Amino acid sequence: MTSEPLGVGIVGLGRAFMLTLPALVGHASIRIAGAMDPRPEARARFENEFRTRSYETLEGLLGDLAVEAVYIASPHAFHAEQTIAALEAGRHVLVEKPMATTLADCIAMADAADRTGRVLMVGPSHGFDAPVRLAADLIARGDLGTVRLVTALNYTDFLYRPRRPEELDSQQGGGVVYSQATHHIDVVRRLVARDLRSVRALTGDWDPERSTEGAYSALVTFSGGAAASIGYSGYGRYDSDELMDWVSELGQRKNPESYGAARSRLTEGTSEPEVVLKLERAYGALGIDDQPDPAAFHEHFGFVLVSCEEADLRLTADGVWVYGNSSRIFHALPPPDMPRSAPIEDLVRAVRFGRTPIHDGRWGAQTVACCDALLRSSREQREIFLSLSGRDQNQTLSKGVTQCRD
Repeated sequence: MTSEPLGVGIVGLGRAFMLTLPALVGHASIRIAGAMDPRPEARARFENEFRTRSYETLEGLLGDLAVEAVYIASPHAFHAEQTIAALEAGRHVLVEKPMATTLADCIAMADAADRTGRVLMVGPSHGFDAPVRLAADLIARGDLGTVRLVTALNYTDFLYRPRRPEELDSQQGGGVVYSQATHHIDVVRRLVARDLRSVRALTGDWDPERSTEGAYSALVTFSGGAAASIGYSGYGRYDSDELMDWVSELGQRKNPESYGAARSRLTEGTSEPEVVLKLERAYGALGIDDQPDPAAFHEHFGFVLVSCEEADLRLTADGVWVYGNSSRIFHALPPPDMPRSAPIEDLVRAVRFGRTPIHDGRWGAQTVACCDALLRSSREQREIFLSLSGRDQNQTLSKGVTQCRD
């Protein structure tokens, strides 16, 4: 055990890194020790701003002894291979959601963490949001009774933000399910705190110019009888931040008059390919000084209402309302010190103090199994059951990963 800052290497200097950058540079127990990215302009900026080395290949980064852990923020398709390589090189791993785009890859990643004795965490996701954690703690006290129903919905312009081709290719994990339902599933799992049981879902593919899953509606059930209704649309019409007092997903005040801005920018703003437009929001085009003003509110993933036996809880961007039988109480949260600090803190605790994180490899695999079930349910137009693999004979699945069954 050491009190020295944890040396973290960054795999992929893209948009995810930009969003998590404030927590990485602001946490006293983290030291950015290196990076890997194929883009020379991003590497040059990184070396200039962080005064440490960058590499064109993962092998180069993993050969750097200053790197104790890696934050894998690369495109989804690379997560499994890069995670397993890092674990086998003796590095701890924080991998962006989704953990991977197939359950088999997720299981291989979790098995690699077990085999090497290294920490594997999945995140950041909105399951780490402070209002979600506060609501989960209030429920865990027991005086509100058992969770019976969660209603969660989010309407955004996801599909009309600049995308790489694979992000609109369902066969490569594109669309809103792997990118966005992972958030919803993590949120409701934290709140219900029970084993997943089944999924009945429909997905929407409504724009032939961007043909992929752009919306979903799903009923997720849990052991003990709880259920969660989750709904999402990325088609850029109604904005459910209206239900969050016009606070954006990233905790910033939002102008309701900016209606349709994403569609307008995409169709009218420039003739540049979308991949070029996306890189304008990534590290390289932006740097450490290009962060937005500190958020006054906590990050969120839309409207969430939890119905327990003795009360309802409504999550907001600055706390949790508890509606009891005769009164309502607001549990306020202090303003956030920095966004996305919770997964960074969990990583440090896991590596330095041996505390098992909630969002470990098995957790991430279960969330992807639920995403798989959501897609399969929509295709087959029926309920898909998820059985605890501990009851299954497949030893690879013997540590709590769920799988679909008929």
